[in-house]
Amino acid sequence: MQIFLDGEWYSRETAKVSVFDHGLLYGDGVFEGIRVYNRRIFRLEAHLDRLYDSARALALTIPMSLVEMAETVREAVRRNQKEDGYIRLVVTRGVGDLGIDPRKCAKASVFIIVTDISVYPRELYARGIKVITAATRQVAHDAFDSRVKSLNYLKNVLAKIDAQQSGADEAIMLNSAGYIAECTADNLFVVRHGKLLTPAPQDGALEGITRGTVLELAGEAGIHAAETRLTRYDVYTADECFVTGTGAELMPVTEADGRLLGEGKPGPVTRKLTEAFQALVRHEGQALW
Repeated sequence: MQIFLDGEWYSRETAKVSVFDHGLLYGDGVFEGIRVYNRRIFRLEAHLDRLYDSARALALTIPMSLVEMAETVREAVRRNQKEDGYIRLVVTRGVGDLGIDPRKCAKASVFIIVTDISVYPRELYARGIKVITAATRQVAHDAFDSRVKSLNYLKNVLAKIDAQQSGADEAIMLNSAGYIAECTADNLFVVRHGKLLTPAPQDGALEGITRGTVLELAGEAGIHAAETRLTRYDVYTADECFVTGTGAELMPVTEADGRLLGEGKPGPVTRKLTEAFQALVRHEGQALW
């Protein structure tokens, strides 16, 4: 494994960040998770646009141009010869003194890891996962914009603990008003009366790349899709439910808070969109070698 770190390439054993890095000390930074399929990086441009937008929102200057970053990500994949894999691209505020003052950090730090990922066991894709509603809430939209993909994931970790302690695979996170925001690391979709519905960013949903792709595929397939406010009632009474994410891809949900959803197995819309997604990612874009 070769890891890019601030202009140099290191092995897994030698790649180190400082204990004074503000990404470690204060979660001050942004990141992207990106998939590689069939030697192709899936929607790299969209991921980088979101990364740079997140950085701008945090007044964080990335010390590489967008073009330089894109080529470095491609080089990282080539060096690691990953035909199928996962890229973790991280930008931190950089090394500074103790204290949160970002002016103490002279330059942001960038590192890129190319590895494998398996969010859920493969067998769960055939039968679906169980979810619960977490006690932990999403941060209110008027406090922090959910469109910023920052390193601050403690609330998500706590919600994941809620799921694990309940014997579930994933947790739904509500916002302060009780509407569904997202899951701990995934966006959520329901199918009700032939319509595909997902929470809007205003309710705390990250504008996921996979989420956006699924909405596009639904439109191409003639499936009515919309962003809307959802409550747990909409999940409990859904004909189908699934979550999406770069790591998870499309994962069916067949039980929520102890309630069987639909027929208790992945439904036809979920299967159709999963097939369309898998066909797209294997062939979209140019192979790196």
